[in-house]
Amino acid sequence: MSSVEVTQAHLDRMAAVEPAVHAFLHVDGERALAAAAKVDQARAAGETLGPLAGVPVALKDVLTYAGAPTTAGSRVLEGWVPPYDATVTRRMLDAGLVILGKTNLDEFAMGSSTENSAYGPTHNPWDLDRIPGGSGGGSAAALAAFEAPLSIGTDTGGSIRQPASVTGTVGVKPTYGGTSRYGLVALASSLDQPGPCARTVLDAALLHAVIGGHDPLDSTSANAPVPDVVSAARSGDVRGLKIGVVRELGGEGYQPGVEQRFREAVDVLAGLGAEIVEVSCPNFAYALPAYYLILPSEASSNLAKFDGMRFGLRTGDDGSHDAEEVMGLTREAGFGAEVKRRIILGTYALSSGYYDAYYGQAQKVRTLVTRDFESAFAQVDVLVSPSTPGTAFRIGEKVDDPLAMYLNDLCTIPSNLAGNASASFPVGLAPEDGLPVGLQVMAPPLADDRLYRVGAALERALEERWGGPLLAQAPELVVPAVAGGTK
Repeated sequence: MSSVEVTQAHLDRMAAVEPAVHAFLHVDGERALAAAAKVDQARAAGETLGPLAGVPVALKDVLTYAGAPTTAGSRVLEGWVPPYDATVTRRMLDAGLVILGKTNLDEFAMGSSTENSAYGPTHNPWDLDRIPGGSGGGSAAALAAFEAPLSIGTDTGGSIRQPASVTGTVGVKPTYGGTSRYGLVALASSLDQPGPCARTVLDAALLHAVIGGHDPLDSTSANAPVPDVVSAARSGDVRGLKIGVVRELGGEGYQPGVEQRFREAVDVLAGLGAEIVEVSCPNFAYALPAYYLILPSEASSNLAKFDGMRFGLRTGDDGSHDAEEVMGLTREAGFGAEVKRRIILGTYALSSGYYDAYYGQAQKVRTLVTRDFESAFAQVDVLVSPSTPGTAFRIGEKVDDPLAMYLNDLCTIPSNLAGNASASFPVGLAPEDGLPVGLQVMAPPLADDRLYRVGAALERALEERWGGPLLAQAPELVVPAVAGGTK
C-alpha cells in the first residue's frame, strides 16, 4: 500500500470513531496527505528512505508543530499557532513520518485521566465510560482505537506509562535528556520527557530511534548516543538478565487482578531464563509527596509566562483594566481548576519562609530515591513493578478527589525523580473487570535498550499464549473486528 492510502485509511478511521473517543484536538488531514504523497514520490524515485517513512503518527498537543494549533489542553493557549517545530517534531518530519494531528491531554499535562482537558475528556476504547489515563490519554487512546499506528507522548510523572497501561499499549519514558524538550510546553522542566507510544515493542523502538539523541537546542539534552533500542527489540533475549521486583510497589491498595497479571508476567520472564530477585527501595514510599511539591513548584515558575500579554488568550483588555488586572482576568478565565491548584501549591512551597521546609526537603527526598535506584541497579539489571495500582476507573469517579487521582502515579513517579529509563508493556486483562494491565520496567540511565529486551520477550511469550495481540481482545464497540487482519 502507498503512504497516501495508509494515511487516508487512518483519517477515515478517525472520522468514524472520534465522536466517541475524542483522542484528537486537531486533525491535520490536508498536510498529512501532502506529506504522504511526498514520501510516495520519493520511494517511486528510488530514494533511500528510513524504516518509518510514510507511517502516520499522532503528536501530543504539548509539542509544537509549525502551522498547527498547540493548546496544551488549555483555554489560555486557545488559537495559538507556533511558528516553529519542536525538535521531536522536526526529527519525525525529517524521517518521513506523517503527522496526522494533535492529541488530547490534561491541561498542561497536569492529570492522570485526561479529564482536566479544557476541551473535554478522552474516552478509553476498551470502555467508553472509563478514562484512558493521563496526561497523555489522547495519544494512548488513538493507538488503542486504531486511529494511528504510532504516537508521541510526554512523561512528567507517568503520563506515557500510565495511559499505556490502562489502554493495553506500549509506552516508553526515555532516560531524562535522551529526547529533546525543545518545543515542549514545559510543565516541570526537571521531570518532563517526550517518548514513543505504539502498539508493539518494535514499533516503539523504531520511533525512539528517530526522536532520540543529543540536541544542542536543549541545555538538558544528554550528549550521548541513543542506545541500540531497535536491536534490543528484535532480540528480546532475557537469558541471564537479573530482574528485581520492587517490594514497595505492591501489596495494600493494589487491585488484585493487577497483582495477579504482574506476578504471572514475572513468572513468564523467569521461564525465559531471567533471574528474579526481590529488591527493596524504601524511599520510594516518599516519592509521591516529594513529587507533588517539586512539580507544582516548577509549574508555578514555568506557567508564569501565560499572562495574557505575549500570546494566547487575553481577557478584560477593553480599556477599563490595567495590565495587572488583565493578567488576573486572563488567568482566571484561561486556567482550569487543577492548574490553579498546582500553581497555588507551588507558589506557596517556593515562598519565603517555606522554601526550605517544603521544596528543599522534597529535593532531599529526590536524592534518596535516586540512591535507592543506584543501590538496586548495583544488584540487578532492571526493576519491575505494576505500571499502575489499578485498571482504568470510570470517568468522573475521582475528579473531585485530587489525592485519590494523584495515587494513580504511585508506581511511575520514582523514575521521573531519578531520571532513569522506564516503560509500560501490556501483560493481560484483570479478571475482575476485563481491562488492560501493564507491567513497568525500569532501567539505569542510558540503558534504555534493556527496556526493549524485556518488553519484546514478554510480548512474544504472551501473544503466543493469547493467540495474538492483547488489543485483538478489545470490545467491538470502538475497535470492531476487521476481516482479513487489516485492523
